[in-house]
Amino acid sequence: MHSHVDDLYPYFMRHAKQIFPMLDCMEDLRKISDLRVPANWYPEARAIQRKIIFHAGPTNSGKTHHAIQRYLTAKSGVYCGPLKLLAHEIFEKSNNANVPCDLVTGEERTFVNPEGKQSSHVACTIEMCSVTTPYEVAVIDEIQMIRDLSRGWAWTRALLGLCAEEIHVCGEAAAIDFVTELMYSTGEEVEIRNYKRLTSMTVLDHAVESLDNLHPGDCVVCFNKNDIYSISRQIEARGLECAVIYGSLPPGTKLAQAKKFNDPDDPCKILVATDAIGMGLNLSIKRIIFNSLVKPTVNEKGEKEMDTITTSQALQIAGRAGRFSSMFKEGEVTTMHRDDLPVLKEILSRTVDTIETAGLHPTAEQIEMFAYHLPDATLSNLIDIFVSLSQVDGLYFVCNIDDFKFLADMIQHIPLNLRSRYVFCTAPINRKQPFVCTSFLKFARQFSRDEPLTFDWVCRHVRWPLVAPRNIKDLVHLEAVHLTLDLYLWLSYRFMDMFPDANLIRDIQKELDNIIQEGVRNITRLIRASETNTSSGTGTDAIPDDDIPLHRTFPKDRGLNAEDLPEARQQKQGQRRIRGSKMLGYRTLDTRQDGSLSSRLVQEGLLSTDLLEQLQREWAASQANGEDPWKETAGSGRKINSKGKKKNK
Repeated sequence: MHSHVDDLYPYFMRHAKQIFPMLDCMEDLRKISDLRVPANWYPEARAIQRKIIFHAGPTNSGKTHHAIQRYLTAKSGVYCGPLKLLAHEIFEKSNNANVPCDLVTGEERTFVNPEGKQSSHVACTIEMCSVTTPYEVAVIDEIQMIRDLSRGWAWTRALLGLCAEEIHVCGEAAAIDFVTELMYSTGEEVEIRNYKRLTSMTVLDHAVESLDNLHPGDCVVCFNKNDIYSISRQIEARGLECAVIYGSLPPGTKLAQAKKFNDPDDPCKILVATDAIGMGLNLSIKRIIFNSLVKPTVNEKGEKEMDTITTSQALQIAGRAGRFSSMFKEGEVTTMHRDDLPVLKEILSRTVDTIETAGLHPTAEQIEMFAYHLPDATLSNLIDIFVSLSQVDGLYFVCNIDDFKFLADMIQHIPLNLRSRYVFCTAPINRKQPFVCTSFLKFARQFSRDEPLTFDWVCRHVRWPLVAPRNIKDLVHLEAVHLTLDLYLWLSYRFMDMFPDANLIRDIQKELDNIIQEGVRNITRLIRASETNTSSGTGTDAIPDDDIPLHRTFPKDRGLNAEDLPEARQQKQGQRRIRGSKMLGYRTLDTRQDGSLSSRLVQEGLLSTDLLEQLQREWAASQANGEDPWKETAGSGRKINSKGKKKNK
């Protein structure tokens, strides 16, 4: 008896459903992941007729000021900003104007009412805004971030979901058409108010070329921490004092450095900073000097790339010069290097790319419904399946969920219920910091055992009390500890019974901020100490390099114990580290290399020491055999590999 090929079909389908369990419930999953009409997710907002007012203009045009004036006169209001510093500024401004205002960020809740009752006004980071509380006025700041590949969903949620009679949107004019189109889909009209810059800004015709040509009020902008360290060291060598601001510093330290630079009576007249100065800090800058025009970025696939800054980024940073409220009424912009100046002029002359799409992110409820249909799938797989099946219309995109998946993979082996696992994975941690990742893992493990994370437990983990940093490595570790305490506070508002000592943690975090401030005030001394250690051969004063892709800073096997994580391995391997090397995503401070191509490639992060050693071994082996591994045979169009076999091109 002969069987027909069709007889195999039921066996094939049984196997396919084992491998792809979603095949049985594909229609349900497609409905759950249908993101085509996100406006319908917010019935409370759709139930009222909202008035949208768009305050459009460049930096230093007064657009946010006008929106805040309306916010202060309202019976109730919410301010939504991209940074804790901005939320804090509005919180203080509102209370100073005798308008009681609370502060809500991921890590902090401050209620001005002594009885703890909510005030009529609240200043918050945008992810924390309530889309169910009614307000008279809402302010959404920096609306152009709605296209941000990681955080854009928070602006989309605020714009579509806030229950306010008036919504004042502030940002670049490049977002006007898009916001108008988005509001057309909800039947809401947009009123446009355009603003012009209040002070002049001039692009100079000459580059600075040397740090000898710096003047009071200058701000040198760098896009990586190593350049910050190097330039601040060189400035002090010239007998000048400088302030330093970069992204991983605690907010208190940033404010202290800004205050030092702004103080006309302080001898510190130069600022060295990353693009962290682009928003959130009021600075008295006369001239912005771009040390470089190349910045690490993350593309749509979540991959790191080195890219020339965009017109929007350049304008945001350049616009910090000559602020209306500062002592310098006219701003100047230039570059450090002569070759960069025509490139900067060309970037600034372009029109800003118009915004065409807004970010979306799957909600906890949507993922829970997916899990109901796919009970055996991991959270990371659920997210992958959700994104692959999701449908969005032309106005939207699904935000990059790599950070979420990274955390989901890291704690997959820890037994947690789905909702708790989801909340843990939305924690805003810097995954480039190995100590923070270790802490995250330990927090999740302790949580899963149903053992509260007490103040004493945290102190043992971070080895509190901590001392002032002796070198850059110490300073970087203190910054990581500060971020770890931030993580504790963030989790304490989601799981109060398991993270019970938020007030005590906040107290030591303030102490730690002061210790970091002291370290940053003495940053050039720390750099000198690091250089001395490196040149004397200890080779241990490495600093995390923010420009290195993640896969070089964290193991792919997520099932490891905390002691297997990078900083623990680093301690074990410290004795074997090659001087002046880069290992586990760290770069040493000693940039006085021998000038060889290999040294430059290692220094720039284009080649790891492991690869360099492998190349050297292959080269040595081929030389011993009398071969040249990269020699091309004449006219053959083929290369010979290290084993002497011919390989087609």
